[in-house]
Amino acid sequence: MIGGLLFLWACAPVLPKTPEVEPAPKTYGEWTNADTTNSGTISWRNFFTDKHLLSLIDTAMLYNPDLQIANQRVLMANAELLRSKAAMIPTLNANLSPAIRRYGLYTMDGAGNISTFIQPGKIVPINLPDIYVGLQSSWEADVWGKLRSRKKAATARWLASNEGRNWMTTQVVSNIALHYYELQALDNMLRIVDETIVLQENALNIVQVQKEAAAANQLAVEQFAAQLLNTKAIKTQLQQQVVDHETALQLLLGKFPGTVVRDTANYLTTAVPAMQTGVPAMLLQQRPDIRQATFLLEATKMDVQAARAAFLPGFNITAAFGYQAFQPNLLFRTPESMAYALAGSIVAPLLNRGALKAEFASANARQIEALYQYQQTVLTGVAEVYNEMKRLQNLEQLYQQRNEQATVLTTSIETASALFRSGRATYLELLINQQNALQARLEVIAAKKQQWQTSVNLYKALGGGW
Repeated sequence: MIGGLLFLWACAPVLPKTPEVEPAPKTYGEWTNADTTNSGTISWRNFFTDKHLLSLIDTAMLYNPDLQIANQRVLMANAELLRSKAAMIPTLNANLSPAIRRYGLYTMDGAGNISTFIQPGKIVPINLPDIYVGLQSSWEADVWGKLRSRKKAATARWLASNEGRNWMTTQVVSNIALHYYELQALDNMLRIVDETIVLQENALNIVQVQKEAAAANQLAVEQFAAQLLNTKAIKTQLQQQVVDHETALQLLLGKFPGTVVRDTANYLTTAVPAMQTGVPAMLLQQRPDIRQATFLLEATKMDVQAARAAFLPGFNITAAFGYQAFQPNLLFRTPESMAYALAGSIVAPLLNRGALKAEFASANARQIEALYQYQQTVLTGVAEVYNEMKRLQNLEQLYQQRNEQATVLTTSIETASALFRSGRATYLELLINQQNALQARLEVIAAKKQQWQTSVNLYKALGGGW
């Protein structure tokens, strides 16, 4: 018997060798500092300072549909963990089994019963009642660690589901902030467009007066009117963008479309928060998606071990204790009606090893897939941080350039208007100057918006927000 068990042990497949995982780099490209601080470790309650934005995020934490779905996934994973733990302890069931039996007369039981007294002076009846009440138990001894591996896999998946919820929280927080900063930018753009409309209406009135005084022609009037209509069309487009982003933001909050309360007064003057990136190795502990991939990889490793242990013999113990009789009034007589059983069994797979081999191969493939998924997640995380760092650095320079350009062009509007009124500049020069100034001021806001959005994206890439 021992030789047979050793033979079955030898027939179990060898655990496969998995590919090597490329370690995270020590630095982000040309950034060679070894700063150990990471802005991703800051809670979103401390990272964002706008009270309206914080209120929106608080609402989303309660009502966002994606977060509610993620919570249910955590509960499902927790249920699987509880089930895997329960599989390791003996089962105990209460059993009440009333029955009636009839054995064929030409069988061993029937022929024996027909001449056997069940009670003094009473032959075993042909229709024999049978009542059993008691406890039944069974237990699989986890000799090879199959059940322990399944419990570890369930634990890892439960941890992965928690990290998945954290990653979903990070994405919801960042998406709300992105829409909020977009709305702030649109509000400031609308303010600039309204100011430009006032200037263009004044210019149109001036050129109409000049036409009446024969100092300008109808073409100039039509050009100024067309420019005014174009600016009003820009305003209409911006207003629609406001509606789109408000609707998208309300969906993130789990609400129907409506207006969003926001503060736009200090949008351009408020400084974008400084970001600390730390080193790439910190992402392995801080980014929820990388932690989720780590736990899923651990779960697949445990799946492979459990699939391998399925090739080995299983040790089962069953037991029962109760009372059994053919009449209710005799059921609880002790010790006459007592019934008990204790049995052990060793079960080894023989003909179904093909199915076990298929499951083992599938578990191995899932493990390698999880390994590549982990590697891809780490690569993506490092690349996102690098790109957002570089973008934030360039946007600072871009914003300064756009701001200087807008300042010059805005100042030149008064100069061009004065020259036009005195007849020293043509209406085309004034038109071009107003259009360029409007575009430059809008580009300043766009550059500021990109700064805010890049800081949010970098905060998310560093694993913050949960």
